[in-house]
Amino acid sequence: MSLHLQMVGTGSAFAKTLYNTSALLVSEHGQILIDCGASVPKALHELNIEPDQLNGIVISHIHADHVAGLEEIAFRLCYQYNNKRIKLYITEPLADILWENTLKGSMYNPQEGFTSLSNYFDVSFLIENTPAELLPGLVIEPIRTLHMKDKISYSFFINEKTFYSADVLFNEQLLLQQVVHDRGCHTILHDCQLKGHGAVHATLAELLTLPEDVQQRIYLMHYDDTMPQYIGQTGRMRFIEQHQVITLDA
Repeated sequence: MSLHLQMVGTGSAFAKTLYNTSALLVSEHGQILIDCGASVPKALHELNIEPDQLNGIVISHIHADHVAGLEEIAFRLCYQYNNKRIKLYITEPLADILWENTLKGSMYNPQEGFTSLSNYFDVSFLIENTPAELLPGLVIEPIRTLHMKDKISYSFFINEKTFYSADVLFNEQLLLQQVVHDRGCHTILHDCQLKGHGAVHATLAELLTLPEDVQQRIYLMHYDDTMPQYIGQTGRMRFIEQHQVITLDA
């Protein structure tokens, strides 16, 4: 099976000329979206992908640049596509927070029978540290990683050999030991704050401290609008850009 990852957007939460970071996992069996920030529905439109063409959406955490587009996707599936429900892959603790604290205010509609997340999506609970096959030959494993204190957040192993950070603080031990040594990941997609102190994201300066053999596996994502100024300053790492496609075959 051939598995590809295409970046729907690569921008940070505050980027104005880029789209929120999100990725499509694509195989002959379908396509799964990782995260759905506010600008993702427009970005999907530019790729000629309609909501009903998605087989599912995976959620890493509850910040708006990762989930704010879910409202549009849900309403379009409901009203444009005759109540079609696609899979929403999420851990149970995140699902409660997503509905009660993010989506319920606008999507709760008891008159039409919409009183929970499962009225809009076919909710499928992921379990931490447990691989789940989302499509034939596509396995996702969520692991708890630190983005902000007291906020649940996950990174993902994709088919064991690819690591997708979503949003995470710099963690050298995680990258060197668990991702590279234990799993032997050949591809790492990592969020990258280009300048300043890394309060909630790994910074470029921090990632540049990694050994070169690790850097060469890393694609940088979730960067701000000043990215072009940093081309050539990323060591062995590379920026991945919107719409870029990479192959994730083992």
